[in-house]
Amino acid sequence: MTKIICIGSSAKDIIFPISEGEIIETPQDLEAQKKIVFELGAKYQVSQGRHESIGGCAANVACGLARLGIETFCATRVGDDEVGNWLKKELENNGVETSLVQVGKNHRSDLSAIIANIPSEDRIIFSDRDSNERLEIISQDLEKVGAQWIFVSSLNGNENESWDKKLDKILNLVSQKEIKLIFNPGQKNIKSNPQKVLEVIAQTEILIINKDEAIEIVDKTENLNREALNNEKFLAEKLNNLGANIVVITDGSRGAWSFNGKEFLHIDAKKEKVADSLGAGDAFSSGFIAAHLKEKDLEECLRWGIENSTSVIQHYGAIEGLLKGEI
Repeated sequence: MTKIICIGSSAKDIIFPISEGEIIETPQDLEAQKKIVFELGAKYQVSQGRHESIGGCAANVACGLARLGIETFCATRVGDDEVGNWLKKELENNGVETSLVQVGKNHRSDLSAIIANIPSEDRIIFSDRDSNERLEIISQDLEKVGAQWIFVSSLNGNENESWDKKLDKILNLVSQKEIKLIFNPGQKNIKSNPQKVLEVIAQTEILIINKDEAIEIVDKTENLNREALNNEKFLAEKLNNLGANIVVITDGSRGAWSFNGKEFLHIDAKKEKVADSLGAGDAFSSGFIAAHLKEKDLEECLRWGIENSTSVIQHYGAIEGLLKGEI
């Protein structure tokens, strides 16, 4: 049976849906063109009760894959605390193998408080990160699993080991053991070391990124005009030429595109009422990957991704709406 390891972050998300808060537009602030305002010192009632969910890209994708029948391991790090115990239990409840979950004795599990603004269908995230920055890439442990695939999301580093050094260890492992790599780099990784991201793409089987990230990566390779950079087919072909065998580009409500060197396909997003869009990208990733691992064609992989993400955004949190079995 096909096995996959999801490497990266995990967290507990506590989500507070609220109807209050004034949305203001600040076009003069290019980095934050919309803001939400609350009265200082005020007290607000949560509109629909709080929701608790697994968070973090690797954990979210691992849960999605396990629900779709893929034997999935999650290589992440939690603290030796109540949140860490909760995270391990929730991963197991979703069918994820937790033998690669590291438990640190002297640091906290990651925790996020999320304000979900109901009228705008958007959110603000307050994150307390500690454990994930200390994730260790232990090649012997990863190798023992006997996985044919590794999914790598955004990695964090710390004073002992930078994120790009962790990636080097993963690249060495996939190269030596002929493991296929699925790469979902984070914005922070792309900005801080684009050359390392390009190095990983050259060894990637499936690259999954959003359109803004695709533009940023391609723009690092050569000087291109705005029109070219805004063309999804052009971006996908460039990323394919950089080494990724299958390129997947997502763009929220506009849907997703994929290119495998021969076919270039697009699928529209479905129009459904959004409760929380936080887990949409991870749900799409797990749907697409699961379909590919089950040897579905490219069009069907895109459909699985969209169906999974559409289901998730109708619930609060990244896990509750994940589909099961066949889509």
